[in-house]
Amino acid sequence: MGNDASTVRDVAARAGVSASTVSRVLGGTYPVAASTRARVLKAMRELDYVVNAHARALGGSTNKTVAFVVDDVTGPFYAHIARGVEEQASAEGRLCMLCTTHGDPQRVLAVVETMREQRADAVIVVGGAWEDKAYQDRMTHFAHALDRVGSRLVLVGRPPLGPGVPATVVEYDNEGGAFAMTTHLLTSGHQRIAYLGRVPGLSTSGQRLSGFRRAHELLGLAPDPALILDGTFSRSHGYQGARQLLASGADFTAVFAGTDMVAAGALQALREARVSVPDDVSVVGYDDVPLALDLFPALTTVNVPHEELGRAAVRLALHRDELPGSQHLVLGTHIVLRDSTRRPGH
Repeated sequence: MGNDASTVRDVAARAGVSASTVSRVLGGTYPVAASTRARVLKAMRELDYVVNAHARALGGSTNKTVAFVVDDVTGPFYAHIARGVEEQASAEGRLCMLCTTHGDPQRVLAVVETMREQRADAVIVVGGAWEDKAYQDRMTHFAHALDRVGSRLVLVGRPPLGPGVPATVVEYDNEGGAFAMTTHLLTSGHQRIAYLGRVPGLSTSGQRLSGFRRAHELLGLAPDPALILDGTFSRSHGYQGARQLLASGADFTAVFAGTDMVAAGALQALREARVSVPDDVSVVGYDDVPLALDLFPALTTVNVPHEELGRAAVRLALHRDELPGSQHLVLGTHIVLRDSTRRPGH
C-alpha cells in the first residue's frame, strides 16, 4: 500500500489539495466541489495515475468487496454461478474477489478468516458442504464473526448451518431434481439404473442420492447397491466408473451420473465399448452446464439456475436489513429431456 499512498500524495501536490481530498474524489463517498474534483482528475491524467481498485477496497473498514469462494474455478458449475455473482456485485458497486479452495475444507476456513480480517461485505461459499461436525462448528463460528464486523456469510448450494446462525442461504431443489429425473427413468421402464458419483460426506451428493432412492421407494422398488459407485464429481470418475460397470457384467439399462461432467466421462467409456446411447443404455446428468448440449448425444439432465443463484446470493446478502425474512431462498430445478434417453428396448 506504500506506493499507492505516495502516488496519492503526488496527485495531491500537483492539484494543490490535500491527500484526503484526493481520496474523497477516488472513493466517491464524500461531496467534493466540482472545480476541486476537476483539478484532481486533471492531475491524475497528467501523472498517468492508475487507481488500484482492489488495494483501495482492502484499505477501508467497509471495503465494497464481495468474496466468492469456490472449489475449482475451471468447473462450469462454479463458473456460471460466478458470472451471476460478478454481474450483481458490479451492479451493486462492489468488487468481486475470487478465491479457490481445491476441495480442501481447511482452505475454505482459511479463506473465510482472511476475508473476515479484510471486512468483505459478503463472503459467498459455493458448492457442497462436508458433513463433518468440526467443520460445521467452525463455519458457524465464522458466520457469527463475520456478522460482528458487519460482513455476511452466504452459503450457495449447501444447507443452512442451523437456527440462529447469521448466514444467508441460497439453495436449489437438489433432492427434488434427482427425484424428478429418477422418476422419469423408472416410469419410462428403466428398472435397473446405475448411479455414478456418490461422494460420501458431501451434502450435494447426499441430497442427489436421497432423491434417487426416494423415487425408487415411491414406486415400490429398491436400487441395487452394486450399481451405486463411489467416486468424485469428475469426468475421469465417469469414465472409470462406466468401465467398471461394463467390466463387471452388471445388468443396467440407464446411468444416472452425479453431474454432467461425470456423464461426459461415462459417455466416452460407453462409446469406446461400442455400447449405443440411448439405444442400449440411457444416460442422464445433473447441472445442465453448457457442455450438456454439446455432448453426443445431447445430454438429458437436471437444470440448475446457476446465474440466478449467484445474483440472489449477492442481492440478499447486501440488502439483508431490508429483506430480513428472505435470507433462506430455495430455487427450483427441472429436468431437460434431450437425446441421451429413451425407453429400454426401443
